[in-house]
Amino acid sequence: MARAPLLLALLCACAAAAGSANAAGRKMVGVYELKAGDFSVGVTNWGATITSVVLPDSKGDFADVVLGYDTIGGYVSGKSYFGALVGRVANRIANARFVLDGKAYHLFKNDGNNTLHGGHRGFSQVVWTVKEFVGGGDSPYITLYYHSFDGEQGFPGDLDVYVTYQLAAPYVLRVHMNATAVNKATPVNLAQHTYWNLGGQGSGDVLRNTVQLFASRYTPVGGGLIPTGAVAPVAGTPYDFLAPAAVGSRIRQVSGGKAGVYGYDTNYAVDGEPGALRKVAVVRDGASGRALELWANQPGVQFYTGNFLQDVKGKGGKVYQQYGALCLETQGFPDAVNHPNFPSQIVRPGQVYKHDMVFKFSF
Repeated sequence: MARAPLLLALLCACAAAAGSANAAGRKMVGVYELKAGDFSVGVTNWGATITSVVLPDSKGDFADVVLGYDTIGGYVSGKSYFGALVGRVANRIANARFVLDGKAYHLFKNDGNNTLHGGHRGFSQVVWTVKEFVGGGDSPYITLYYHSFDGEQGFPGDLDVYVTYQLAAPYVLRVHMNATAVNKATPVNLAQHTYWNLGGQGSGDVLRNTVQLFASRYTPVGGGLIPTGAVAPVAGTPYDFLAPAAVGSRIRQVSGGKAGVYGYDTNYAVDGEPGALRKVAVVRDGASGRALELWANQPGVQFYTGNFLQDVKGKGGKVYQQYGALCLETQGFPDAVNHPNFPSQIVRPGQVYKHDMVFKFSF
């Protein structure tokens, strides 16, 4: 297999090394570069996190189009989940509690009275094992593994989790997640939490970006951004992005979940057959000419507009402010464990959860 440079970014020191596909068992925290021509993606095994996505714009100028930090320490202490893979259950679980097969499970509360993105030490806050890494060639990729133990953050059963990030030409990033329940039934809902600014990270807000969401329904929320259980049509509401519209066109009509805060933090029910790979969203930045097209196989997508970003010190001296990026997190519906009418997230022993995403970039 082809070799590629591997930069070991430890919390207190950095060293250079080399990696290849024969990297099973590696547990040091590092940053790994996948490169295909002039398209590159950085990944760290801290939280299975995407740290950078670099590509040209319509004028041939290059920029990193994802928010993040200069050091691993930033990701360890950060609160925004920049680029992370979140789980065991992404998004919110009401009252940090659910009942499965007649037994009540109590989770770690890290979002008021609720659980968010798996708890205070979810999958975004652990070291993953690098199982395979090929940094260059025709199809560079990295596969990361994490074993979640029975009772971690209150969730039942052992769970074996894998994610592969892979580049394909031209300018395609594929993400494949899978998880196997080993010995107990458990909810699983993984999400990739990258913050996108197609004008370049730290270049300003994304309110002029146009977004199209291939979703004619959404899940309204009540207090704490917990779904009410309804699945409502977007037609006639500020949540309607079936036709392309500017992010900021109706943003002041949408509560961000806290008094005085506006913006989208909304789960949409993606049109089409869940389980089938289908188009989810298209984002366009007029200034740079860059566009992102997202395909996935999950029933929902969380559209988040960086409502709570404020004075966050990011990469290269940039400071991120409100609406400085947007997230498109394909997922199961939030709080599905407490809403029997939502698509089930329960994985039983021997079953495999599969989540595929394809990001297609153009300029």
